[in-house]
Amino acid sequence: MDGKRLGRVLETERTNAALSWALVALVVAVAGASVWEGDVTWSAFCAGVAALAVVPPVAYRSHRVMLPWEVLVVAFLPVLGHALATWWLTSAIATYLSVAALALVLVVELDVFTAVRMTDRVAAFVVVVATMALAGLWALTQWLSDVYLGTTLVYVARPVTPAVDAASLSALMWDFIAATACGVVGAGLFVLYFQRRVRADERVPAEVAE
Repeated sequence: MDGKRLGRVLETERTNAALSWALVALVVAVAGASVWEGDVTWSAFCAGVAALAVVPPVAYRSHRVMLPWEVLVVAFLPVLGHALATWWLTSAIATYLSVAALALVLVVELDVFTAVRMTDRVAAFVVVVATMALAGLWALTQWLSDVYLGTTLVYVARPVTPAVDAASLSALMWDFIAATACGVVGAGLFVLYFQRRVRADERVPAEVAE
């Protein structure tokens, strides 16, 4: 690798790492604000997103080993949208997009930082399936919060009468449908943009890209 090429790669690594860490700090701030407002469940979700984003630098013990910042923008924008949303529908859509974005981050981390290599079709399928799995985990977390903390994240009202239970189940099924649709969108983003345009080997140290 000649000097100009090395300098360009190092600059790309540094810029990508700086932008990625700034985004992580922003999500951590949102998590803190959610705790302050008493929204413990969403705070835990934000903390989970941030934790997933810092897995590569922790695993490789280098602050420069970060996901492409474009991936984190896709993952973090729904989180900020949820935090700023005042209309229920906007907030709900942001939640579905956040779940899909988490799945996208998982797949990108597998593709970039491990020996796993996937074709476009397999990657798209994994993003959709991972979105559905994460949506199920998120629904379980919300249900546990309702049961033990008295929230109304799954149950639409209190007390939980048969009518409320039926309405809540119907809403939950629509949530899964919406999350799956967002997973399809995330799969399309992965195939059309991140796989074909974002050069991960120019965003991380050479020993990791190899």
